[in-house]
Amino acid sequence: QSFGLPSIIPKPVVPEQFDVKNETNYDLPNPMVSGLSSIRQSVGFAHPLEASERNYKKNQDRMNMILLRNTQGLHAPLRIAMELKATESIGRLPFLSSSNVMRDILLGKDQNIEFEDVFNTSEFREQMGQPHAVVENHLGLL
Repeated sequence: QSFGLPSIIPKPVVPEQFDVKNETNYDLPNPMVSGLSSIRQSVGFAHPLEASERNYKKNQDRMNMILLRNTQGLHAPLRIAMELKATESIGRLPFLSSSNVMRDILLGKDQNIEFEDVFNTSEFREQMGQPHAVVENHLGLL
């Protein structure tokens, strides 16, 4: 009950809403307001070939499957797809990394030496857990 008297609690003289511009004086997004990641998402691709290069392996596999279908019939890509699916289900214990040799052989990459073959070896993994704890976590016992 105020009885028409002014409040003794001070009220701020600042408006309720601020008009914060999302861009700086140079028409660039303000990283303090919008964050750093929004700049990369709004830029898109730096070069026209970047989109093609990012999807190179997927496009190459798709082209090989189409070529197999045209030359040998529908059974060849279906068989390879079935065998690739089987290689994903075969696994080792959860604390051992898989070398994916069977997948590389099916895709014809077993004779190529690539970046992943040299720098992606299991002994240089960043995380190394205790084997028993990793298996228990994988089985849902923890």
